[in-house]
Formats: sequence, structure tokens, C-alpha cells
Amino acid sequence: MLARTAPITAATLALLPLSLWATAAHAGTRQPRVVSENPVNMTPHVLDGIVNAFALVGHTVVVGGDFSAVRDARGGEELRRAGIFAFDLGTGEVLRDFAPDLNGPVAALAPGPDGTVYAGGSFDTPVRALVRLRVADGSAVPSFSAPAYGGDVSSLVRQGRHLYVGGDFSRIGGSARTALARVDAETGAVDPGFTVTPGGGRGDGPRINAMAVSRDRLAVDGSFTTLDGLRRPQLGLVDLKTGRVARWHTEAYAAKCKPSFPSYVRGLDFSPDGRYFVVVTTGGPAPRTSKLCDSAARFETYASGDRVRPTWVNLTGGDSLYAVAVTGAAVYVGGHQRWLDNPLGSDSAGRGAVSRLGIGAINPVTGRAQPWDPTRERGIGVKAFLTVKKGLLVGSDTTRLGHEYHARVGMFPST
Repeated sequence: MLARTAPITAATLALLPLSLWATAAHAGTRQPRVVSENPVNMTPHVLDGIVNAFALVGHTVVVGGDFSAVRDARGGEELRRAGIFAFDLGTGEVLRDFAPDLNGPVAALAPGPDGTVYAGGSFDTPVRALVRLRVADGSAVPSFSAPAYGGDVSSLVRQGRHLYVGGDFSRIGGSARTALARVDAETGAVDPGFTVTPGGGRGDGPRINAMAVSRDRLAVDGSFTTLDGLRRPQLGLVDLKTGRVARWHTEAYAAKCKPSFPSYVRGLDFSPDGRYFVVVTTGGPAPRTSKLCDSAARFETYASGDRVRPTWVNLTGGDSLYAVAVTGAAVYVGGHQRWLDNPLGSDSAGRGAVSRLGIGAINPVTGRAQPWDPTRERGIGVKAFLTVKKGLLVGSDTTRLGHEYHARVGMFPST
């Protein structure tokens, strides 16, 4: 398990396993206004490690990561949980009957049909890297089989009868698939009609870091330079009507950041209407340039042209962003950043920078930081957001959120 907190350096982050690079992404949930700065008091506490992912199944929140123990907000007994647990969204109470025995970290979650959840990561029990679990009792669904081999699963998104799987694997079940696959949501059978393949890669080969899905587009980012042989440095879109790589193409992430970050794209999320999406990155401090290191950037989903440029960019001035959630009212970003609106900073606060410790909200139209400033203990950073009607769930590796004790899980309520 991870230590509670540690000094964060580029060298340290570069050595983190895939499960800790992974970030959760989902179709954006519309919210009419920015959430409160005061977290609710009933979310449970994760007592060690890090939270990487959330999924909402009915009224139950499933939490995945690399941890071993949790406790209800009201106190009581310490509950042993191997990288995954669930709690009631209304009461915050940890579900006692949901305690799957996974032997490795969970990097990604997605809600499944009939009260189930998909979990992906670097475990190999009960199956290799991808399993479908019943939320009622934590048991694996035996009719679903899609084990990943040759690598791990880092991202999952479901759309209807399809489950999209991303990671650094080379095979799903008996089918060769490099880093990206589409499987049947009920059975896990690999879809032979979806064969989009990342190629190239930076450092350690093709890898999908994050995915998000809209009505007709799948956005993927990660360590790749091509999709189906078409140049797509670190970011691309797939047209879900055809199952082929969309003509949308950007060179925004072709430039290199620091050598310790050969691939630096991390989280992404679509707006609720699917018309745009936002990508967040790491990369290391640098003077003001055209590079998108340590930034959040908005892109228009249906932009035309062969070199799409971002609508806006918000630079932290040298601190990583890992997670993003788009609600229409705000673009929430999280990492271990100290500032937003900081294009003139280089591991420092440049002129015009605003303090936003570990979490912040950006205006989706202007790209400027909003006044919302609850703060959080920085640590490695926010690795998971989940927007729900009740508010914004936040998952990380630290214990202070909104000036209160909320160990690794918290929620800012809708106002």
C-alpha cells in the first residue's frame, strides 16, 4: 500500500504503477450551478492508500483503489476491504456484504446492468484484471468473462450493451487486442467489429490512460502516437456510429514535456451535451510556451480541420492535474496543483495566478478559474471525480478536504 503522504517529485511520479496513473472518466452529469465548498459529513473514510475510481450503481457508490481498510463516518469498527468497497449514497454507510477479495489495486470502475459493477486493475483473483461483480454480495458474475492478459486495465466506460476497456494489455480472453477493446456488457465477449488499435507509444509502448464516452464519440488519451495507423499523438476520438477513428485530429499534445513524463495526458471528460470535452495533463514545470504541460484544455468535439486547437487552456504553472469532471456549470479539476490561471509561472506563482490547492473549478466558457476554492491536502492528488445529482464525489490519497477530515473520499453537495 502507499504511504499516507510523501514528498512529490517528477521522478517519484514517473515510477508509479499503471494503476496509479489511471483516472476515472464518465459521461458528464449536468448540474445547474457550482457545488458547495462545504463537504457533507457522512462519507466514509478510507484509512490508507489511494482512491482511483468511483461508479454509481443505483443508490450505491462503489469505490476502487489501492487500500486495505475503511470506516464509517460516524466511527465504529475498522472494515477490511481489498481495494474495493461500496457505500450508500444517501446515508454514507459502508455496505457490509460487498467485500470482494481482489489481490491487486483497482484502477477503473463502470456501472453494469442488473445491479452489477465492472472493476479493472492489476489483480488476478478472481480473474485477470477485469471482473463483473454483484453489488448485493460482492460475488463475481460467472457469465461474464473478459480477462485481460499481457498488461493491466486502467479505464472502463460503458455505453448500453457495450463496455469499452482500456489499458496496456495485449489480449482480452482469446482475442488479440492492443490497449483498447470493446466487449459485450453481459458476457464479456470481444466485439469483432471494433478493432481500433493504438500504436507507437511514448516510453513503454501503447497504453490508454483515460476514456470518456458521449452519444456518438469515444475519447481516448494515453501513451500512443497513432490510432489505426492515423496520426493521433496522445489523444483521439472514435466515431461510434462507424466504429472507426474520427477525422478529428490535434497536434496539441505532440510536443514533449519533461523527459520523466514521456506521456503526460491523464484525465478527460465530456460535457453533458457531448459538444466539448476537457483534457488534463501532467508534464513538469516550464516557462510559458505553446506546450500543454500541467494544464486543462477544452476541445470542441465536432471541430473541423486536421489540426484542432483547444478553445482555451488553463495552466497550473508546473503542477500535475489527474482528474476532471464537466457539469455544464463548471469544469472541476484535481491533482496536486497549487495554482490555476498561471501561464507565467514555472513551479511558482506568476502574475495573475490564483491559489487553488489540490482542487478547483474552471469556467467552461472562459477557461478562467471560478471563485470556488474549498482547498484540499495535496499529496499525490485527486485521482477520481464522480458527478451525481447530489453533488461531486472526490477520491484521492489525503485526508483533508474543504478544511475538514475526509479520508480519501469526500463529497461536495449541490447547493
